[in-house]
Amino acid sequence: MESIDFRNFLKVLNLSEKNLNSRKKEFDKFISLGFPSKKSEDWKFIDLNKIISKKIPNLKFFNELVNVNFHNKNYLKDIPLEIENYNYILSVNGFFKEVNLKYENEDKIELIRENKTLSENTNHSLTHLNNALYFDYLKIVIKEKYIFNQPLIFINLVSDNIESTNINFKFDIVMEKNSSLSLLDFNYDKSENNFINISNHFILRENSILKNYKINLSNNFNLNYSIQNVDIYKNSIFENFLISGGSDLVKNEIICNLKEEFSSAFVNGIINLKKDQQHEIRSKIYHLSENTKSYQLIKCSLKENSKAVYQGKIFVDSSAQKTDGYQLSKAILLNEGTEFNAKPELEIYADDVKCSHGSSSGNLDENKIFYLMTRGLNMQEAKQILLDGFYLEVIEKITDNKIKEIIKILMNIK
Repeated sequence: MESIDFRNFLKVLNLSEKNLNSRKKEFDKFISLGFPSKKSEDWKFIDLNKIISKKIPNLKFFNELVNVNFHNKNYLKDIPLEIENYNYILSVNGFFKEVNLKYENEDKIELIRENKTLSENTNHSLTHLNNALYFDYLKIVIKEKYIFNQPLIFINLVSDNIESTNINFKFDIVMEKNSSLSLLDFNYDKSENNFINISNHFILRENSILKNYKINLSNNFNLNYSIQNVDIYKNSIFENFLISGGSDLVKNEIICNLKEEFSSAFVNGIINLKKDQQHEIRSKIYHLSENTKSYQLIKCSLKENSKAVYQGKIFVDSSAQKTDGYQLSKAILLNEGTEFNAKPELEIYADDVKCSHGSSSGNLDENKIFYLMTRGLNMQEAKQILLDGFYLEVIEKITDNKIKEIIKILMNIK
């Protein structure tokens, strides 16, 4: 593994000696743990250490090209969204280049650019890597009782001059009491052959709502890892939806802590893969108080030797009576050689709960294909209609109608 000279960071960042030393310590922790491998239960289906060694053997932890000048508008015009109709944040190569909140009362939104919580008590190597090597930081605090007028589009972009490099993004949100936000987190990579490591911490105070929609549909050969830690307080709702399909490898981890009564977490997603791609969603829902609710629905379609994984865990603490937890994953295997692995888990220490989980995989129904072909469709059209119907059950779970229409357009579903 490549060593790193932290003095290079002083070329692009104004770091204090204390901050620089903290980053060195975090990087040392990462080096001691290394990239995750199958030795870790959480990575039993995707060996990241082996994949990086094979696909990016000369991975760089610093690339001086990350801060080369570029024109924001040239990148934004290629985004397949009419972002001028929304609020947006543009993050390029780990730097926040533009924050546009023109549809909002900016007095009700606080932007914090300094991260004061670098040190974390964890043995998670990729968190240490992110803490050590992130370039920029943004925390958005939505003030009490403020409800966003328009969705916020968050664009993560790695420019096409970056190759074989580790890029780290760090972005947090705090929802104060009675606030509400819809966030469309859009990964749009112009680069190839990089390892992208994203870390988020979301806090939902009492009676707040955060709807987070994470989209990866841009075709590239990058390896992507993302972790979201979400703390959910009394009567608050976290709605999370993922579409995973663009990059060569993607692993999304969602960890929801239902800390107080009547808090809820909804984790829904679609994995749509083609030739040799490997994608995984891993969710952990911790019910830590009574009268909490969680719902998880993941659907996958796989072809051309692709591989999908869903690992979902529902944990119910002994104090979390009257928990309602549901989890289901389904996969359609469109070709021989595809692989779907599911690992549903229930860990329950309370007795007054309602929890269930299930998983299934199979092929498209040949009788339905034949019927549609008798109505004048060719085989490809018939299969696509069935797949669209398969996806729509998940898409209809989206409660923000504007985002729902965007996602249908991005997936070419009518």
